[in-house]
Amino acid sequence: MEAPHLRVVRPGEGRKGDLGDITVDFKLWGADTGGALAIVEHEFPPGALVPPHIHTLEDEYSIVTAGSIGFRSGDREAVLGPGGYITKPRGEAHAMWNAGDAPARMIEIISPAGFELFFSAVVDMIESGDTDPERGAALAAEHGLEFVDTPWLADVVRRFGLNAS
Repeated sequence: MEAPHLRVVRPGEGRKGDLGDITVDFKLWGADTGGALAIVEHEFPPGALVPPHIHTLEDEYSIVTAGSIGFRSGDREAVLGPGGYITKPRGEAHAMWNAGDAPARMIEIISPAGFELFFSAVVDMIESGDTDPERGAALAAEHGLEFVDTPWLADVVRRFGLNAS
């Protein structure tokens, strides 16, 4: 395996985009790491919710850098502040939300890389005004992403006053 090339991303650099309720800042792409991982940052405004979903192709590792972010993975729930870390293994339904009343931010490590391409495609769709749900569903399926119903979501939405649209 060839060593990845040097990539420097200074604070504030990198492509930024909107994913709906949250934002994404692309920092390291799979092309930068020989496919080993990708790194993005997400900002969660108050009330933001990433609904329950399952990754079938990658694991995610999150590091909270500002505010409070709630995580539910399987039957485990945690609210983490700056400096908190959590693993979200592939194959397990998980959700994330802003658990406070101020903007929150986290770094997301995706391993192996590839899912950052889903985020990029969603940003492209939103920027172009494309709201075709069939195209969005096909894109999710292409990247091994499944949105799922969970018995615990309504309770999380109620307890944290989240936007469940």
